[in-house]
Amino acid sequence: MALVTVVGAGLGGLSTALRLSSKGYQVRILEKGDKPGGRLNIIRQDGFNFDMGPSFFSMSYEFEELFKSCGVDNPLHLEKLDPVYQIFFRNKSEPVKLFHDIALLEKEFSFEPNFRQKYEQYIRKAAEFFHDTEGPIIQQNFDSLLDYFANFFQVPLKHTPYLFRTMWEHLDNTFEHERTKVIFSLVAFFLGSTPYKTPAIYSLLNYTEMEHDGYWAVKGGMYSIVSEIVKLLESRGVEFHYNTEICSVNSLGDKVFSMEDQTGKQWKSDIFVVNSDAAAFRGLVMGREKYKEAKLDRMDWTLAPFTIYLGLQHKVPNLLHHNYFLGDNFKEYAGKIFTTSETPENPYYYVNVPSKTDPSCAPEGMENIFILCPVPDLRFKKDWSDKNQFAKAIIKDLEDRIGFEILGNIKTKMVMSPEDWAEKFNLYKGSGLGLAHGMTQVGGFRPKNFDEKFDNLFYVGASTTPGTGLPMVVISSRLVTERIEEAYAKVQVR
Repeated sequence: MALVTVVGAGLGGLSTALRLSSKGYQVRILEKGDKPGGRLNIIRQDGFNFDMGPSFFSMSYEFEELFKSCGVDNPLHLEKLDPVYQIFFRNKSEPVKLFHDIALLEKEFSFEPNFRQKYEQYIRKAAEFFHDTEGPIIQQNFDSLLDYFANFFQVPLKHTPYLFRTMWEHLDNTFEHERTKVIFSLVAFFLGSTPYKTPAIYSLLNYTEMEHDGYWAVKGGMYSIVSEIVKLLESRGVEFHYNTEICSVNSLGDKVFSMEDQTGKQWKSDIFVVNSDAAAFRGLVMGREKYKEAKLDRMDWTLAPFTIYLGLQHKVPNLLHHNYFLGDNFKEYAGKIFTTSETPENPYYYVNVPSKTDPSCAPEGMENIFILCPVPDLRFKKDWSDKNQFAKAIIKDLEDRIGFEILGNIKTKMVMSPEDWAEKFNLYKGSGLGLAHGMTQVGGFRPKNFDEKFDNLFYVGASTTPGTGLPMVVISSRLVTERIEEAYAKVQVR
């Protein structure tokens, strides 16, 4: 029985461990932190349970596939979001709500002339993008760039212009009102980017959120995903070793024979799967020339998270489970947010209130609020000693816009800057979702999920194939498992 060592207990590492344990491999997991989950983690404080990062996901059927392929029933209890979310614009009294029902949606977009016709045309195109690329691009391994292009040319040629057109350009050609374009461009921020940098083909995310599968939350909180997978792994004898950070790799010929942690302990294994960032690990731990720090810095990384976790003594009106707060200078703001070295003024941010639908995450009569503000990574803004002032400014802005006192009702609070995220989860320069999704960093251009030199070393997670986001990471675990199964005959086990 081959021993597989998984480095990192994020969703990618946990899902890969579940798949491999189902196939008879002996599996153990090494994790830098004191509990599993990676960015899909939890903060328990003063009776409140805060999901640290992801708060919803699409493509729920990928989780169904994960559990089914491992011979177990899906233990997750999901709740579909409708309204999907609401968007507050500065100086606008009422938010815009996104409904699945086209009649309700049309009322919300009364400011857009001929909305229904334009929307149906736009979503129809987004559906074509999705269904024409899901098989040949999203769900596939690529052995080389040649292999990638062979699959790429299976995508109908009619989509080619949209690969070289930005999402904003596509929206600008479809809708008339600025607010409409801004609202449907928000999915670019889910990729950690902006619509001015994201290819138009990623409007397929509008289809997944509005028509295809929608967005889902998990009863009991998002950390339930981690808890349920860990239960299954522990029942199968998978070992977890926490507070264990891999610092170096030892090899002989074309094999890695051990990895060394921060204490000097050697972890020997037949196969290694790295759930740390696939680009940064190659550079910072393995010293690969192609991924040296200077070259990593020139890559296109996703925005960094600035997060605030608030436990309030009273319920808050006017907020749904998911809310976006935007300004009135979208183009200017999105154009500089990536590279500014200053703390953003009048920031755009997302507010998640899980206690609106899940009373268990807060004491009775109280409210659980998670605020996420995308900010530049540590390549541009290195010093976050002003994080508490910035957090207070965001909270005050939220107070003013919903007409409810928050600062005077705080029972518990925690603030995490990009520095905190980078340190806690080894995120390269604090980038929240790893490598971005420009045309030179997708598909076969993304760091491979198999190592260039060692045939028993593999990678899983957001910065490898197919990309970022919870369902993509679950797909990533399937793709790397296929790699391991294919290469297993070549791997000499002890």
